[in-house]
Amino acid sequence: QVQLAESGGGLVQPGDSLKLSCAASTGTLTFSNHNMAWFRQAPGKEREFVAGIRWNNRASTYADSVKGRFSISRDNSKNEVYLQMSSLRPEDTAIYYCALDSRAWVALVATTSSNYDYWGQGTQVTVSS
Repeated sequence: QVQLAESGGGLVQPGDSLKLSCAASTGTLTFSNHNMAWFRQAPGKEREFVAGIRWNNRASTYADSVKGRFSISRDNSKNEVYLQMSSLRPEDTAIYYCALDSRAWVALVATTSSNYDYWGQGTQVTVSS
């Protein structure tokens, strides 16, 4: 049974930084074999891709809206993935979810939610002055 647990959300001011963490309990899956991603969903909007990272930590991809401001990383020894967010804007306000792609050793990091089979409960990030 795969369980993902996000943490690190909160209320910050525009321009601030915040780091989200996602701890994975993967049961029979091996965390280090699977691509991971962060998505977010703002009130009244659809869930959107934010960033993703390959299973071997050798590639990552970002939504245009966060390029240069957000950075995704992972520690396969800890079964954790992170999202470092800087220069936060009010439009970054959303619930942030981490997700795991159950396909193993996939080179291309998917950007669509339908490719991800396991999801955390989400953590709220609010950017407001």
